[in-house]
Amino acid sequence: MVDNEKKARSAIGFETGSLTRGQMEAMLDTLPIEITFVDAEDTIRYFSKAEDRIFPRTKAIIGRKVQQCHPPKSIHIVNKVVDDLKKGRKKSADFWLDIDQRKIYIRYFPVRSRDGKYLGCIEVSQDITDIQNIKGERRLLNEV
Repeated sequence: MVDNEKKARSAIGFETGSLTRGQMEAMLDTLPIEITFVDAEDTIRYFSKAEDRIFPRTKAIIGRKVQQCHPPKSIHIVNKVVDDLKKGRKKSADFWLDIDQRKIYIRYFPVRSRDGKYLGCIEVSQDITDIQNIKGERRLLNEV
């Protein structure tokens, strides 16, 4: 068996269950959000491969500082957001913008170990245009 196949099939145990690497990667790529993880040293370590990315990414960003992935005029804001998350001054930082008549919601969350050590932050981006238009209810029992 090829080493990558073996890795994809070995289960990773969690407190609430286990997943193979392949299952975890497919699950993250299936979510209707884009995820980017930045480690405690502000280095980009991971991004999901959502089918229709709002913000296209290439593997070339892996290992780059997060500050290098933003326009120079916004670096001071990036630094403040990251610093606020690191130091616990904020539990999230939320931004939204309009792109091609779509509403894009971008959220940043600190990622901490069980003992509270800052491990990095996660950026979650989502097109919420259709969500904003939801009215009334649609229950599971109504699905046919």
